[in-house]
Amino acid sequence: MNELPASLDEATGWFVANQDLFIQYAVNIVAAFLILFIGLFVAKMIGKGVARVLTLRHIDATVVTFLSVLVRYTVVAFTLIAVLGRLGVQTASVIAVLGAAGLAVGLALQGSLSNFAAGVLIVIFRPIRTDEYVMIGAVEGTVKDVQIFSTTLCSADDRIIVIPNSKIISSEVINLSREPNRRTQIIVGVAYDADIDKVKQVLGDVVAKDKRIQHDKGVTIRLHEMAPSSLNFVVRVWTTNGDAWPVYWDLMEDFKRALDANNIGIPFPQMDVYMHQTQSATAKAE
Repeated sequence: MNELPASLDEATGWFVANQDLFIQYAVNIVAAFLILFIGLFVAKMIGKGVARVLTLRHIDATVVTFLSVLVRYTVVAFTLIAVLGRLGVQTASVIAVLGAAGLAVGLALQGSLSNFAAGVLIVIFRPIRTDEYVMIGAVEGTVKDVQIFSTTLCSADDRIIVIPNSKIISSEVINLSREPNRRTQIIVGVAYDADIDKVKQVLGDVVAKDKRIQHDKGVTIRLHEMAPSSLNFVVRVWTTNGDAWPVYWDLMEDFKRALDANNIGIPFPQMDVYMHQTQSATAKAE
């Protein structure tokens, strides 16, 4: 019966002797919980703020989600390091381990990280946007989705083209939809005996009838080249992006009809073959 009070006395004495240490640990634990709570709250608010800003800039929804989550968990990681430091854990070793792990992962995912960095640059500088028609290297199509690692195009014949973002950054990008208007150029070849002024008049009459052409921006109809078998005239007109191809096709058909109606020849490739009979062949024939 006397052992229990003795043990309690020892415990009480040890607690009294180390009460400063208990108070310090209690304060650190409370502070760590406060840092964790505030850090998680700030991470959530920053993540939502980033998502809101990117959404207002009309960034693709996939990119918005990825970047907002990335920013949120980055803040959470720093919060956890601060919590461990408050609890007395040597954070230098933790950071060193995380750094070594990050280096190993970076070397293993070198190509993916390159695409990720390129995706971030695309998001920031926005050379292409969803629903724009672009030419990237040897491919072209309508931008369907700009993701963090790759970009998806849909070609004119409904083929899906997935391009790594690093190739987009390293290639030339021709954006055909960013500006509202586009200049259309057509080369028309006629025979060498055609009258230059007559050809320009016929082509000009066809152009003048098309109301989709922006005549106030100027129309160019000039002799462009004296090719080996034809006189090539260039016709340059301005239209909206949506009318560019219909105007091109309609003008080509109307040019052909107008040239035929005015008896202006359109040359086609031809070859003249000359037969030479040698003297020995003539002698054998006799």
